[in-house]
Amino acid sequence: MQGVEVVFHQGALASVPRSIVDPIGSLETNINGTQNVLLAAGDTGVRRVVYASSSSVYGNTPTLPKRENMPTHPMSPYAVQKLTGELLCGVFTRIYGLETVALRYFNVFGPRQDPASEYAAVIPRFLTALIEKRRPIVFGDGEQTRDFTYIANVVQANLLAASSPDAVGYALNIGCGEQVSLNTVLRLAGELLDVIVDADYREPRPGDVRDSCADISLARRLLGYKPSVSFHEGLARTLDALRSSSA
Repeated sequence: MQGVEVVFHQGALASVPRSIVDPIGSLETNINGTQNVLLAAGDTGVRRVVYASSSSVYGNTPTLPKRENMPTHPMSPYAVQKLTGELLCGVFTRIYGLETVALRYFNVFGPRQDPASEYAAVIPRFLTALIEKRRPIVFGDGEQTRDFTYIANVVQANLLAASSPDAVGYALNIGCGEQVSLNTVLRLAGELLDVIVDADYREPRPGDVRDSCADISLARRLLGYKPSVSFHEGLARTLDALRSSSA
């Protein structure tokens, strides 16, 4: 980090199921790794660290949309680790004077996500299954909702967080402010591919949140953040990228 002005800390074992299977390995990366990043940044004179947090810190609270001043109720080791990383950022800002901003990402998706991983995100898994004419697997009834956030919006938020003078010390929601059910994702994907979707519904997974949607008003105010790519457009772009890579 010598000579570095801003650090974007994106490194993590970013999976709720993986953290349940391997909580110690997940903790070593997500908590101890974050502390190492903050220590190195402070030791080398980095101006600001932008930390990738997660909407999972809210847990299964029924109140929607999720606001930053709500109580947090993490339901998995991963969620606990992300919340701990936020707290570490706050401590390093208050005690050591290192500028930090935490961004609570809501279900990021986009091109080049690995659909083959055991812990792959839901959208590349769904799209790949449909392209390959397989039944997409849905854990639960498919009516659970997420605030799916296209990667370009997240990049925009990170760049804004690197320079905003008002965001230091805050944790901010980064989403689109829109609830989309998994069944809706499948329906829209089927329309884009012109196929009839026949999903394989299975038991819900432990640690999964039922519903999620971001209140992004604080990020609008402190960062000037405004999502530029809608969910439908992001889904179409992701599908095009997957079809190109599999052609």
